[in-house]
Amino acid sequence: MPTIDSYQLTTKDYTILEVMQERHSARDDPFSAILQRKISSAVVMFREDIPATVVTLSTRVAYRVNDGPAETRIVAHDEMRGLVGMLLPITNPRGLALLGLAEGQSMSIPTTDGGLETLTVHEVVYQPEAARRERLKLAGGAAPGPWRPGGPVLRVVHHSDELLDKTKNKVVAAAFDTEFDDPGPSAA
Repeated sequence: MPTIDSYQLTTKDYTILEVMQERHSARDDPFSAILQRKISSAVVMFREDIPATVVTLSTRVAYRVNDGPAETRIVAHDEMRGLVGMLLPITNPRGLALLGLAEGQSMSIPTTDGGLETLTVHEVVYQPEAARRERLKLAGGAAPGPWRPGGPVLRVVHHSDELLDKTKNKVVAAAFDTEFDDPGPSAA
């Protein structure tokens, strides 16, 4: 089984994981380890660019635990009333493990008895970002094209010194150049 080198996350999903990490920063437990692994290996994308086969928040996903039968759940931010048995929150190790995986990808996580279980994404049944693109296309709007290798990807910068191009001693632009010259609210 191939090792996952990175997880594809929307900007929203990544931000939520960062907040969760801040709240779990002092803990040294398996959940915090999964969270750190997701954040440190994330490829962050705009929701318009995330492939339709990737698990994002509010995705209905069919997955397997080890070699068991496929289960279908909605990966959610947290528990909600009235949807008992339908949701798999990312506050649960299984929900967190599935977030950012694509169809066919797997991740092994520790169990409460000290063993390991492997979760494999069987199928992304519904993904809100893909559904939004489809609605735009049907409404005649210009739906953005799918993400492609070598296409634009956000780079997470944790410190301002990461923006410094050491070879040229210049500050590297942190955003895409859209040729839109908006002076911002201070110019009003």
